[in-house]
Amino acid sequence: MTYCVGLALGTGLVFMSDTRTNAGVDNVSTFRKMTVWEVPGTLCLTLLSSGNLATTQAVISQLEERGKAPGERDPGILSAPSMFQAARIVAETLRDVVATHESGGMTADASFQATLILGGQIKGGPPQMFLIYPEGNFIETSEDTPFFQIGETKYGKPILVRAYDRSLGFADAMRLLLVSFDSTVKANLSVAPPFDYRFLRHRQPVRRAHGRIQADHPYYIHISEAWGRRRGRLAASEMAGERVKGASPSTAAQGQSPPPAASHIEWTPRAKAAPAPPPPQAPTGAPRHG
Repeated sequence: MTYCVGLALGTGLVFMSDTRTNAGVDNVSTFRKMTVWEVPGTLCLTLLSSGNLATTQAVISQLEERGKAPGERDPGILSAPSMFQAARIVAETLRDVVATHESGGMTADASFQATLILGGQIKGGPPQMFLIYPEGNFIETSEDTPFFQIGETKYGKPILVRAYDRSLGFADAMRLLLVSFDSTVKANLSVAPPFDYRFLRHRQPVRRAHGRIQADHPYYIHISEAWGRRRGRLAASEMAGERVKGASPSTAAQGQSPPPAASHIEWTPRAKAAPAPPPPQAPTGAPRHG
């Protein structure tokens, strides 16, 4: 399984993907789920993939082959005049690969299905992002659907739904994504670091940040531990409040002292937290906050 997310922000597009692949608990490996095509100053496309690994790799291989010989192998994704046309090319390629595998007598323990996220910018147009289904159809982000997830989505979705804001800057978006990915990692063994990330700034397809966050990255460790502590304190506070609300009306009549209010509970003092490590580098000139 895998987990990939694409966010559409006012400042641009942000992508993140994990790298774990597995065919059972005893067959685990690392494989990149993010593919990038770039023509400096003209276009920058990012493709996130989830599903059958053979299918996604066949799609990527076909798209790259067409790009190397555009005169002989149209349509090529690097010659697409718009993001919509690029999404159409990817969608048709995915549909054809799935159909070929399923009708060619190939067998597998799992389905040949795959789902993709394509985002980027082509000179003259705005940054756009599409969710592409194995049937060959696709949808675009909107105000009602400002981000896409594929793969193991359920564990990391609640934080995205609650905390996403279109005005987020790169640093805040990175924090949000790392919490979402960390929640998924904690709940599902089929998702794991390292995480690949990429940021494409609005109207500047050549100005982007990208990199890989390993499991021992200081910033990721800080985010994971801080989120865990805050969730633990919140849960304890909520349970204390429930005990107060659930106190029996006859408690006072029986001469017993009521439980203390949540605000009067004494917490064990914590050591002063060390300063947070800096987040991965943002693009030059990009705002660090929304």
